[in-house]
Amino acid sequence: MTDSAITDILAVVQIYLDGLYEGDTAKLRQAFHPASSLFAAADGKLMHVPREEWCKMVEGRASPKANGQGREYDRILSVDRTGPDTAMVKLNCAILPRVFTDYLSLIRLDGRWVVISKTFTAETLPAETVPA
Repeated sequence: MTDSAITDILAVVQIYLDGLYEGDTAKLRQAFHPASSLFAAADGKLMHVPREEWCKMVEGRASPKANGQGREYDRILSVDRTGPDTAMVKLNCAILPRVFTDYLSLIRLDGRWVVISKTFTAETLPAETVPA
């Protein structure tokens, strides 16, 4: 694993985190491949959201930055590069009162890393624990 590959992977993850925090769908589209999707389990059923549908959802809500939220929950927990063109990143982020754990699958296409899928779960914090 080369330092430059990890640096490139982390740069894509930072674009994702910045886009999510700022509500900037141009950044999200830069980080996520056009064919990418988001997945979660909701009430025992698969939730599958294609990238463009997700971007419309992001555009329709106030961003964490606009709501005055800090970035204290943004944390990269692990990076696993399993080959020259595949990697998995586990991270935390928040759109309060929900704190997310994301698993980002990345692939390298034409020399550029992009997220091809995001699987996530969220925990809703009790109101008294959410920073003001």
